[in-house]
Amino acid sequence: MPRDPRLDAYIAKSADFARPILEHVRELVHKTVPEAGEAIKWGMPHFTYKDKSIAGMAAFKAHCAVMVHGERQSTDGMGSYGKVTSLADLPGDDVLTARLVEARDRIDTKGTAAKRSPRLAAKSEAVVPQDFEAALRDNPKAQTNFAAFPPSQRREYVDWITGAKQDATRAKRLATSVEWLAEGKRRNWKYETR
Repeated sequence: MPRDPRLDAYIAKSADFARPILEHVRELVHKTVPEAGEAIKWGMPHFTYKDKSIAGMAAFKAHCAVMVHGERQSTDGMGSYGKVTSLADLPGDDVLTARLVEARDRIDTKGTAAKRSPRLAAKSEAVVPQDFEAALRDNPKAQTNFAAFPPSQRREYVDWITGAKQDATRAKRLATSVEWLAEGKRRNWKYETR
């Protein structure tokens, strides 16, 4: 795979202590995963395999960070190996090679499809309590506006009313809801940007 000149520039402008670390990691990645591509992601050099990140590195004023994706992050700073200030702070090449191979194999095992979080089950339509339904019938404009709202906004009103613990609070919320709905206001209209 061709090398990305942005990584050359990133390494060249890094501190003197950082350059050997970054160059070593770069060479080791390409030796271990010859198909690895290079990219700048989140402002840092990353190495990709089948368009997925397998490793990354970054240089800071006093340390470097090296991360192999899928590994637990260090508690001593960014990356998998904590604050790296010299090549001696990295695990041996055999360990890094094994972890890079594991990262590559994880991508091969899972395929190239993007990992997506499971879809949440759709919430059912809010059941409008009888007292709220009656109040809406008495105010056609409020009823029309309520019916025009999407299910999530209708649910916000229903949840607010049914969430009241005392009858007096429920009655007050019911009256306020009808008033706001007659004006076409959403339940949380006060917090919307204008």
